[in-house]
Amino acid sequence: MQHAIADRKIRTAIVGCGRISKNHFASIATHADSIELVAVCDIDPKVLGIATKEHSVKGYQHLDDMLQQEQLDMVVLCTPSGLHSMQAQMVAKHKVNVMTEKPMATRWHDGVNMVKACDEAGVRMFVVKQNRRNATLRLLKSAVEKERFGRIYMVNINVFWTRPQEYYDSAKWRGTWEFDGGAFMNQASHYVDLVDWLIGPVESVQAYTGTLARNIEVEDTGVVSIKWRSGALGSMNVTMLTYPKNLEGSITIIGEKGTVRVGGLAVNEIQHWEFADPDPDDERVKTASYETTSVYGFGHPLYYKNVIDVLRGEAEPETDGREGLRSLEMLIATYLSARDGKRISLPLDY
Repeated sequence: MQHAIADRKIRTAIVGCGRISKNHFASIATHADSIELVAVCDIDPKVLGIATKEHSVKGYQHLDDMLQQEQLDMVVLCTPSGLHSMQAQMVAKHKVNVMTEKPMATRWHDGVNMVKACDEAGVRMFVVKQNRRNATLRLLKSAVEKERFGRIYMVNINVFWTRPQEYYDSAKWRGTWEFDGGAFMNQASHYVDLVDWLIGPVESVQAYTGTLARNIEVEDTGVVSIKWRSGALGSMNVTMLTYPKNLEGSITIIGEKGTVRVGGLAVNEIQHWEFADPDPDDERVKTASYETTSVYGFGHPLYYKNVIDVLRGEAEPETDGREGLRSLEMLIATYLSARDGKRISLPLDY
């Protein structure tokens, strides 16, 4: 692994200056004392022009040119998901650390190859899972780790959001299998992450998906039944067809000694919190909920804090490439089940 970057700012570039990149530009600005943006890259000259002007940095249309000309510590991939694997491997070859937006890849072997490439190059790979930093989910994670639920019996996750046809039409890659993935893989992937992160390893899944209203290759709606290795049972219900706007992103956990529901637009409100035994965390419930108009939440700057600490040699990564593979595995199993009409057991064949 590379030496820690302790005596200077972490030199960073962003690839892909579309919708999600704004969260990354803002996060870098928040941590300006530790990290600096030195370049941006986008194949669209107009988008690139706006980004270079706004952030006063050099712009490149080709990733390879940027890697050859800039001295970088980290490259952040905000490009279509199907490009992440090829780009991550290219960045790793230049001995540069990689941060990738979710999902890390759209195919299982692509995700595995990304992790391998970074391992072989001795660089770090970070997969953005900013929802894990939400105050509401930190409290829920703490309750699970303290075994306050006792045995967990049932878990239900709902993502009832809206994506109109114009959203998919806004870019050719949206709604495609190769570059985007559907409602599970793209919009709801942070919720898929909660399945393993909060509850534990999954034994098997059974799924149905449908393209009910949008003119796209992938699903706009889906359901998956889940059995965890612990014996817990649950389901995840996802649709991008909610009328007339985003309604709910929630998780409900029912256990032997506790019941919790975290809901709101994007798991931002603790709506029910009840345990047999009291704990100091119970006092924090009142202040953990927050208002949000954005389904992205506010976790990107907090996620960057961990990345900076890791590159400085002061912390371990919260979500590295291997952690990213855990939710990718769940996603791929869900799609295999829906396609083949059968129960899929995990882990997948490596």
